[in-house]
Amino acid sequence: MLTTRFADGAPNWIDIATPDIAGAGSFYGDLFGWRFRSAGPDAGGYGFFQLDGRTVAGGMQTDPGQGPPAWTVYFRTEDARATAEAAEQARGRVLRQPTDVMGQGRLAVLADRAGVTFGVWQPGLTKGVEAANEPGALCWVELYTPDIAAAAAFYHKVLGLETSAGPFPGGTYTCVNPSGADDAVFGGMVPLADAPAEAEAGAGPYWLPYFEVEDADAVADLAQRLGGTVRLPPTSVPGVGRMAKLADPYGVRFAVIRSESPQD
Repeated sequence: MLTTRFADGAPNWIDIATPDIAGAGSFYGDLFGWRFRSAGPDAGGYGFFQLDGRTVAGGMQTDPGQGPPAWTVYFRTEDARATAEAAEQARGRVLRQPTDVMGQGRLAVLADRAGVTFGVWQPGLTKGVEAANEPGALCWVELYTPDIAAAAAFYHKVLGLETSAGPFPGGTYTCVNPSGADDAVFGGMVPLADAPAEAEAGAGPYWLPYFEVEDADAVADLAQRLGGTVRLPPTSVPGVGRMAKLADPYGVRFAVIRSESPQD
């Protein structure tokens, strides 16, 4: 389960690059109840999405030369530079060198062997998001990749992540957890070829964030009315919950889920 008790290797931040931060703020505000707050004049347009006063994500406006609109998932590290070096040694790439962020922490943006972008965050004053695994907050991350074995080896070497096979309707699911914490599964890995919703023209491998919601059907319907796209209609998965895969008006992919609780 994803929590704010961040372990090394677990997701601790997420942010969006979008061509229209005001439009994105309006979309996610209507969808999840978020409010966008600027990080100040020295932050280059970066700001925070907040839910009931707690930060749940970051975001900024970018132009086409800075890459396509997307959510980026960041994973906790004690040493951003060492993690960046490990990524290069594992045949990944460093897209943004480790950088101090106004005393709040240190970040680097990397790519795995398949070219999937992800970030690492070395906590300073900011430890990470302030809410997780509750309605309107990040609750799960999923890697769509052409080669699960290669991805598992890469993320184990770089972040210390461990994988295990879990039961799933029609087969098994590759679960991901921090090193030595098999009770702290926070995500999974899925073969890109086996995911119809991901097999869109030109779509490549990537990390997909899931946000918890109280009603996946209502959120999917609202997303469409707000100019977004339903990529996978609301679907119930026994033992998991009811989920939908969506895209915002700028093509940024994400998913929502109404998770099943033990009593369900």
